[in-house]
Amino acid sequence: MTKLKVNVVIAGRTYPLSVNNTSEEEGMRKAAKNINDLIAKYEQSYAVSDKQDVLAMCALQFASKLEIASISKELEDKEVLHKIKALTNLLDSQL
Repeated sequence: MTKLKVNVVIAGRTYPLSVNNTSEEEGMRKAAKNINDLIAKYEQSYAVSDKQDVLAMCALQFASKLEIASISKELEDKEVLHKIKALTNLLDSQL
């Protein structure tokens, strides 16, 4: 399978990437746009002189959102399993 070559710009730097398909390309471009939007937001809100500090803040925000979503999903999964077990027990007691 031929890889697609794409260039994304993050914080004013161009990064050449290889992706497997157009869906991955779209995902990379959207991710780069989200990063650049967040960089602009941080630069407007805070007096940050170093791009590395802004990128670290962006990385922390994106990583924390991912972790929070993962924790929430794990809690939801546990709740669903608990309800399934309760329903199974109820059905077993009725049979």
